[in-house]
Amino acid sequence: MEPLNTVVPERHLYRIPEAMQLLSMSRSVIFEQIRAGRLRSVTQGRSRLIPAVAINEYVQLLIHEAEVKYDQAS
Repeated sequence: MEPLNTVVPERHLYRIPEAMQLLSMSRSVIFEQIRAGRLRSVTQGRSRLIPAVAINEYVQLLIHEAEVKYDQAS
């Protein structure tokens, strides 16, 4: 099955509050996913930023995990 093309608005980097809004997740969950290596981030000076491509990859990961769980339940 081909991955869905999730479109994130045309910015390349998002601050944590913006990523929270895009992913509908709390700040603590965002940082938990970053620490777990499931959501990539970069730092610029003292700011932690989430690349748009990392948001797309994370959404695809969630979709894939949901499909695997659904297939296993059958």
